[in-house]
Amino acid sequence: MKRWIAAMGLMIAMFGGAAHASVTIGGTRVVYPLDQREVTVKLNNDSRTPSLVQVWMDDGNADTKPAESKTPFVITPPIFRMDANKSQTLRVMFSGEALPQDRESIYWLNVLDVPPKAEANPDVNTLQLAYRTRIKVFVRPPKLPGKPEDAPRMLDWKIVPAAQGGGNALAVSNPTAYYVSFSEIQVSANGRSYKNETGGMVAPHGKEIIAIPKMSGVHAGKVHYIAISDFGGAIEGDADATE
Repeated sequence: MKRWIAAMGLMIAMFGGAAHASVTIGGTRVVYPLDQREVTVKLNNDSRTPSLVQVWMDDGNADTKPAESKTPFVITPPIFRMDANKSQTLRVMFSGEALPQDRESIYWLNVLDVPPKAEANPDVNTLQLAYRTRIKVFVRPPKLPGKPEDAPRMLDWKIVPAAQGGGNALAVSNPTAYYVSFSEIQVSANGRSYKNETGGMVAPHGKEIIAIPKMSGVHAGKVHYIAISDFGGAIEGDADATE
């Protein structure tokens, strides 16, 4: 059964966006303070039918199967039935593996929703799908300097040549101890606006190149960003970008 559930998860890449999972996560991200014994995550089944649910963590490889997961976390229950219009609380517990103490670490929580098998009808062809939701888990050591909500305004932005296809891109450097995720980034320069609506993320003390479609011939501009808070809210700000 577990092998079958994992295999069904691979179908999501082919059918992502075609429909919506019945089982939803109560939040868009999880923050795990390392000085806590565990955190809880709430799931809801908003449909009229039960679902079989499997949960696991991965370290960034979206193709990791549940049995191959090697993250320092234990989740209970790992597999269960969720009845219609019911909720389930997951307990996420850190197993104690050594992690950096001067910055956040990141993992991903996977929730696979397998709906019940449709009643057989010899005159109708059906396709049974499972749906996977995958969200970030930020592991936060105690006593990190600064505040996570202040991290976006501490970033340094540079205009650089794009890696492919010519034009320009943005290089963003993060001097803080926190991950910063974006839902949208816009550059205003030379009387025009260039927008990246896919977002991105920059690691603590890291650097990331963010593509800005159709931006070229730009040497300086104003960056308007929408970062994402611990609670999934928007943190908007502006910054200067130069070569």
